[in-house]
Amino acid sequence: MPFFLFLVIFVGTPLAELYLLIEVGSVIGAFPTIALALFTAALGGLLVRTQGFEVLFRIQSQVAGGEVPAVEMLEGALLLLVGFALLLPGFVTDAIGFLLLIPALRRWLIVRWLKSRGNLHPSPGAPEGSARSRPPGVIEGEYRRDD
Repeated sequence: MPFFLFLVIFVGTPLAELYLLIEVGSVIGAFPTIALALFTAALGGLLVRTQGFEVLFRIQSQVAGGEVPAVEMLEGALLLLVGFALLLPGFVTDAIGFLLLIPALRRWLIVRWLKSRGNLHPSPGAPEGSARSRPPGVIEGEYRRDD
């Protein structure tokens, strides 16, 4: 599986990008295609920058509130990859990058990935309060110390 993923990312994606650039260039011309690629890179960079600052402010407010900003940190890392994808010339990476600029989609993918790995558990003060909402190995109870 990792070898197939390697082939798709490092061989298939550039080939698809090249094919699409040639096809678009043959329809609208070479210079408009280059201008479109530069425009999507500039627009993507601007959008990534503004969303990056929003994520940074959310991280700062959560840290100030004593919370761990795990999902927001992953959002920041994903935005870094999105920015890289948008700077690459091509329409496939631009389409993926612009899709991942949708905050709800980005957060949903991160939460889904964390749940699939078993790393996302409800907080201890969760309203459910059932045994399923606690991480494994946690036993609730009270104690009293008699000295």
